[in-house]
Amino acid sequence: MSRILVVGAGLSGSTVANVLSRDPGNSILVVDRRDHIAGNCFDYRDGNGIMVHRYGSHILHTSDGDVWNYLRQFTAFNDYEHRVVAVIGGKEVPLPFNYDSMHMVFERELADRMERKLGERFPEGTKIPILELLRTDDPDLRLLAEFIHENVFLHYTRKQWGRDPSEIDGAVTARVPVMLSRDDRYFQDPFQGIPLQGYTEMVRRMLDRPNVEVRLGIDARDLELDGYDEVYYTGAVDELMDFELGVLPYRSVRFEFETHDLEHYQSHAAVNHPNDHDYTRVHEYKYYLDDRSERTTIAMEYSEDFIPGENEPYYPVVDEGSRRLYDDYVELLHRRHPNVRLLGRLGDFRYYDMDKAVGRALSLARSRDSS
Repeated sequence: MSRILVVGAGLSGSTVANVLSRDPGNSILVVDRRDHIAGNCFDYRDGNGIMVHRYGSHILHTSDGDVWNYLRQFTAFNDYEHRVVAVIGGKEVPLPFNYDSMHMVFERELADRMERKLGERFPEGTKIPILELLRTDDPDLRLLAEFIHENVFLHYTRKQWGRDPSEIDGAVTARVPVMLSRDDRYFQDPFQGIPLQGYTEMVRRMLDRPNVEVRLGIDARDLELDGYDEVYYTGAVDELMDFELGVLPYRSVRFEFETHDLEHYQSHAAVNHPNDHDYTRVHEYKYYLDDRSERTTIAMEYSEDFIPGENEPYYPVVDEGSRRLYDDYVELLHRRHPNVRLLGRLGDFRYYDMDKAVGRALSLARSRDSS
């Protein structure tokens, strides 16, 4: 009998626990210091009957059929496709910035010329990172790039990350592309949707196994990690090691919830505010499952610095220095606790989407399971 500890009952930890539970010889304890499962995907129905995502909007989207089929064991998904607008100069402009966005903010003749030149240089449907487009030598396309950089990218990035875009890892800045089409969907993945009964219920079913025990309100630092044959840790490694080498940089997020006596507060589930207000975006949750209510629930999202002991780490701030510090922590951890494996956005210190987090957990658990 192998004693296995999984730290974190979010998507990464729950996936590992579920896969490893298929072996009846494994006894698996899943702990989480929060008072609920599902991690940042945690959702619940509020007093208005609306399914609320406590930690910001979560839309499952993937091109990985293996991940999609794996999760469909535990839930049915609706066919929701995410569409986002940004308020620019008083207009709601589709994001990612596409040909229609272009025609909304530029005069027709100039927008037509920009569209033609983009079509001559890049294949239809291409996503061009904004920083790449800024390097163009064409004056019209440079004007387009400078407009998007100033009105969509620069101030939003500063609010979200607390840094200038030049200081942010390219994998993050690449998430802000120009879409060379009229496709106004935020994601183009073939598989998209929201669990019909919510993410929390999906995760509950993943953990509902006879050899899996879940304990909430437990801090892994209070446990004897070496007492387990294997440990899968989805939290921050610097915290686990008592910040011995220093603090890894993260951004945190704060949400302010409001209820309004309206059918809808805004036109889309997510409206970005790159240039106005202190918040980055506003979420309106009833769109996701088409919930019916005379009232609506929204949340304003504010980005802020992560301060250990005061708020939660959400997004790793990856640069050359933080990568080196993370690698040093991994080396230190493996010297002291060779039975511990790291995974998840915090554990791997990587900006994962949900499908990538599940895919990473599946790969890790299956490789162990087949060895």
